[in-house]
Amino acid sequence: MAHAKLEDVKRYLLDLQDRLCQALAEADGGGDFREDAWDRPEGGGGRSRVIENAGVFEKGGVNFSHVFGATLPASATAARPELAGRSFHAVGVSWVLHPHNPHVPTSHGNVRFFIAEKEGEPPVWWFGGGFDLTPFYPVEEDVVHWHRVARDACAPFGDDVYPRYKRWCDEYFYLKHRDETRGVGGLFFDDLNEWEFKCCFAFQRAVGDSFLEAYLPIVQRRRHEAYGERERAFQRYRRGRYVEFNLVWDRGTLFGLQSGGRTESILMSLPPAVEWHYGWTPEPGSREEVLYRDYLRPRDWLGESAE
Repeated sequence: MAHAKLEDVKRYLLDLQDRLCQALAEADGGGDFREDAWDRPEGGGGRSRVIENAGVFEKGGVNFSHVFGATLPASATAARPELAGRSFHAVGVSWVLHPHNPHVPTSHGNVRFFIAEKEGEPPVWWFGGGFDLTPFYPVEEDVVHWHRVARDACAPFGDDVYPRYKRWCDEYFYLKHRDETRGVGGLFFDDLNEWEFKCCFAFQRAVGDSFLEAYLPIVQRRRHEAYGERERAFQRYRRGRYVEFNLVWDRGTLFGLQSGGRTESILMSLPPAVEWHYGWTPEPGSREEVLYRDYLRPRDWLGESAE
């Protein structure tokens, strides 16, 4: 039964990767994803798909992986000591998109499934995932649209689901050392097994299937906005926050590296060009200051007391 569940999820994730790549390449209009299939010596493998220097996307990737092994990495057993001594399967699709145009937000998402087994004991399984938006020159209309799609994806599963997972996203994608959020949030959930498997799986699909509806309208609205070197320089500077979060705080990056995942695929999420400047602050009254003042903190974007 456990492996039947795994195969059901795996089929969905492979199809999701195909659909994401097709839709994103069509929206880009100037490039396509190239695939790099890989094997993991300890068990499993994946297929990484990357687009670079294309029409909209300076760099993007949509990666599928299925890794398994006899023992869990330290990052997993430290958080869940009851999983020590269990074999595991981890399967997921993750994606990240870094556009050329600073007016088009960076975006990230993933959906994943984990199952751990031990002879004589029932399997332990859970789902996780979500998506978040990282604008450099945010427009409130876009952020509201993003959160409205997220709310609607959650709605069939209970009125409390969007507020809970919106809050979790704000808290998770928070750079403690900077005292700011990475972007404007979205959804984040992990360890999801509070409902029966069928319902949890349906929720994962609802999240994965809603990403394009949330993101592509923003891409189309902002892709032709004019920009110059000032905006590109600010984009490169803010991309540094993305790097800091992924390398310092992100649990998925840590799990992937500790479990012997493919480093090239794990670090695909990092942007292609980044800058750090000592003591930089935005000019008063500038659009750059608007990001810091109005967007890099949790907000109730839909006026529904989501906080």
